[in-house]
Amino acid sequence: MENLILYTILLPTIIVSIMAFKNFDLMDKFKFNPAHIQNSKEWYRFFSYGFVHSDYMHLGINMWVFWIFGQGIIWHFNYFFEDLANLYFLALYIPALAISVIPSYLKHRNNVFYNAVGASGAVSAIVYASIILAPTSNLYLFLVPFPIPAWLFGILYLVYTVIMDKRGNSNIGHSAHLWGALFGLFFMLIAKPDVYIYFFQQIFS
Repeated sequence: MENLILYTILLPTIIVSIMAFKNFDLMDKFKFNPAHIQNSKEWYRFFSYGFVHSDYMHLGINMWVFWIFGQGIIWHFNYFFEDLANLYFLALYIPALAISVIPSYLKHRNNVFYNAVGASGAVSAIVYASIILAPTSNLYLFLVPFPIPAWLFGILYLVYTVIMDKRGNSNIGHSAHLWGALFGLFFMLIAKPDVYIYFFQQIFS
């Protein structure tokens, strides 16, 4: 089953998130809290926070984007890596959970009030890996009445994320989005460097 690896991430994330909506102790145990990591060595929080979300909308958006872009990723990985496709997918998604919040950890590790939840950083890695693989595919965004080429969306969103991260006055994890996206780009460069040749050929052909 081609999408089995997607279900192995999607279903636990949905189940644990819904459980945590009604269980404060579970939410508190799983959320990303740099001070707890720093002081209590709860390193698992670098990963567990991606399996809980703030509300149903947050969960729904993340998992919908994960599913849409993840299908394209796993199709390409099956073509490139054959029997190792699922391992490559996990190597993209799971480390992205931790890497996307390392800057936040370094910045807030002495702030006991800083918390974060949601798989957005890892989902950003999936989205940007997908952009490298299919740069000319069209993306349709809410309230935008025309399609946007994936490569152009990638550039615009990175610029937006950098600006919003520097402002630092939002409850959205722009830093995680940024570093997750960068990890997705880096992962494809390491895992399949020749796709970058195809990327530029598609844009400039």
